[in-house]
Amino acid sequence: MFLKNTWYVGARSEELTNKPLGRTICNERVVFFRGKDNEVCAVEDFCPHRGAALSLGYIEDGNLVCGYHGLVMGCEGKTIAMPMQRVQGFPKIKRHAVAERHGLIWIWYGDPDLADVSTIPSFEWTDNPDWVYAGGVYHVKSDYRLMIDNLMDLTHETYVHKGSIGQPEIDESPVHTFMEGDIVVTKREMNGIYAPPHWQAALKAAGLAPEAKVDRWQYSRFYLPSHIMIDVGVALAGRGGYNAAAQDKVSSTVVNFMTPETDSTHWYFWGMARTYLLDDSEFTKHVQDEQRRIFAQDLDVLQAQQENLSAYPDRQLLMLNIDSGGVQARRQIERAMKEARHIGSVTS
Repeated sequence: MFLKNTWYVGARSEELTNKPLGRTICNERVVFFRGKDNEVCAVEDFCPHRGAALSLGYIEDGNLVCGYHGLVMGCEGKTIAMPMQRVQGFPKIKRHAVAERHGLIWIWYGDPDLADVSTIPSFEWTDNPDWVYAGGVYHVKSDYRLMIDNLMDLTHETYVHKGSIGQPEIDESPVHTFMEGDIVVTKREMNGIYAPPHWQAALKAAGLAPEAKVDRWQYSRFYLPSHIMIDVGVALAGRGGYNAAAQDKVSSTVVNFMTPETDSTHWYFWGMARTYLLDDSEFTKHVQDEQRRIFAQDLDVLQAQQENLSAYPDRQLLMLNIDSGGVQARRQIERAMKEARHIGSVTS
């Protein structure tokens, strides 16, 4: 089951072109399109005439035209016209409240009259000229909560991401889990170590000595319904770590938005925001390529994990102290669902 009356990321802005975009979110098929004045619209991907997928049609004059018999659908889910037919009495199809913010298309998956755009999350890196951001989207064949587990426990980096961001010191450093209001935080700091290859490259690009000892940090923060921001970086050892002056460190925010597709698949909107080398497009491309390579390693693990869990649904999984971040995040989701059941704000 999924939380309904909340904002999810439905697409990246660049995905909405001059064609409709079909996507399944929380077990429901949706079609996104740009209406009049470039307005973003989202309705159920179901033509009321014969049930065809509206996403297979096209956009004309800000309306969605079904590619089967030419039915014209408006942004509000109301049939506007159809060649040689009277369709004014057709019932509306479901519409969704949507908004475009920070290069993302947000969808309110519940009662559109309850949608409040002021509650769309904004982070330090959004719309901020002191940061540069780049990212992408992946379709992942796993429960979105497995990705939350993965991102709230970075111990796996030592094993899954050897040669990039992984190093033995991650295993050797304790992780602390705590709450900041409703936000679940996991925190790990590694002091007086040598940086792994990914951060050595970042140090060198920023004009710092890649072979120098550093203080490294990883702070993962989980926000309902399914967003995780991870502050990561290295600073020259003894210069203050996370709080070091800008000239003594390289740091980034790893951006993660997980949107459920079905019970066992999800959409993963990822990115990295940084405050150094802002105008270096070549380095930005390097970071994107590196993130894609790193994520491909996670993808193999998560999808095989989902296959195992689906094949053996009754197997009891073991919980260790390193799992505390993911456990707390899941409890937040379950608590929110329990509260929402009283007002009908969950969907199965």
